[in-house]
Amino acid sequence: MASICVCARFRPLNSREDGEAICITRSDSQSFSIKDEKDEQYMFSFDKVFYEDSEQADVYEFLARPIVRDAVNSINGTIITYGQTGAGKTFTMEGANILEADNLKKGLLPRVVDELFDAIIFCGEATAYKIKLSMVEIYMEKVRDLFDLSKDNIQIKEHKSHGIVLSGVTEIPILDGEEALKVLCGGIANRAVGETQMNAGSSRSHCIYMFTIQKEVTNEKRVSSGKVVLVDLAGSEKVEKTGAEGKVLEEAKTINKSLSALGNVISALTSSPHAKSLHIPFRDSKLTRLLQDALGGSSQTALLCCCSPSLSNSSESVSTLRFGARAKHIKASSSRVMSSNSKEDIDRKQQEISALNDVKQQIAERILKKLREKLDAETVNLIGEEFVMEGLLLSDPTTSGSMITDDESVITSQTIASWKEATQKLVNTILELRRENVIMKEEWQVMKDENKVMRQVRKRIKAKLAQTKKLYLVMGLSFGVLASSCFSFVLLASS
Repeated sequence: MASICVCARFRPLNSREDGEAICITRSDSQSFSIKDEKDEQYMFSFDKVFYEDSEQADVYEFLARPIVRDAVNSINGTIITYGQTGAGKTFTMEGANILEADNLKKGLLPRVVDELFDAIIFCGEATAYKIKLSMVEIYMEKVRDLFDLSKDNIQIKEHKSHGIVLSGVTEIPILDGEEALKVLCGGIANRAVGETQMNAGSSRSHCIYMFTIQKEVTNEKRVSSGKVVLVDLAGSEKVEKTGAEGKVLEEAKTINKSLSALGNVISALTSSPHAKSLHIPFRDSKLTRLLQDALGGSSQTALLCCCSPSLSNSSESVSTLRFGARAKHIKASSSRVMSSNSKEDIDRKQQEISALNDVKQQIAERILKKLREKLDAETVNLIGEEFVMEGLLLSDPTTSGSMITDDESVITSQTIASWKEATQKLVNTILELRRENVIMKEEWQVMKDENKVMRQVRKRIKAKLAQTKKLYLVMGLSFGVLASSCFSFVLLASS
């Protein structure tokens, strides 16, 4: 697939549309015309068109089977269903029921499971396979783990060697197809759904199923991996048709906003032959961020545009088909076809990551060691915790010897230098404040000493004053006695 494989599928009229006019006219297996409510005609051509009488197996054989086979050979692939609410996306993806035994009704998902394990059996004992399954939904702009509902806000990260990854998502090892379907059934039961006038079981979230296939050729001691990602998008909605209100209305707004962001990404990718030099707004929504590899990265991608054949839904169908027509012009990156991750490449990248992590760890530990010499333990621990949160330190500062490997966080030397500079400024500020504190303490001590001296001087002065008063009193008494004696003498002399 040199570009995204885009197909269109028209479901049969449903019970709400019985008796309505059909808006499409077949040309061949790749082209058709569609008439809107204003009687305007539009022509569309795709890689394949599946009309109302098409079967589930037809869609799988053309759209999904090549991607699944390549994934077994370590080439990543993504399959996306897109269209208005009630257009048959979830039926195409899951079938009437994920455990459906009727082969005619089986959707893409159970067929992918069957194909994966058939391919593993066909490869024989010389090749060992391990398959892991993850399942998430994007609900109200939060990524929720459908295998562990406590993980309701999973972060999307971009890894240098693995591309877009979901941090901490549950990965369940599966050994056979029956087990995989039971696991998927549990995840589907946790998905957010609601009732609207267009669809009694309307999906209120975008659902993503992820199969990771690890392949090891025993004799060659070579390990590689591939991924199959299936994306069941929530349908675009018109409030006047769905009758949404309250919580369902808020869900519809979020769904439409994320689908608009997806449309903006498609437009940016196809707006110019040099689109890669332009800004592609992948970060505008969780959906576009998660589909970054599928739309512009190293993944083979197939898009199925699901539509209603009814004239009453023709405007929504035309909008869906225009989206598909734009997506058809997205070209694969040069690395898409050769996205196999060989053991040699993985080992080399892991060595680079390990070297950077070692440098990061050593610098962070040296900084903390210096801080411990100058700051109290509580402050150092707080700074250490910040280092761990930002990925600068791989071990908990409060424990020794426990190392945590984090392949998802690769820190550059510029980042280390900036953190080191910022930390040094922090240390200098703290030291300056401590110096000022010491000076103030010294000045305070001088003032205390001076005050003490003043008190002692005052005490001595008071003591001297007290002595002087006593002297004056003694002198006064002595003078009085002397005067009295002289007066007595005078009296005696006169008599």
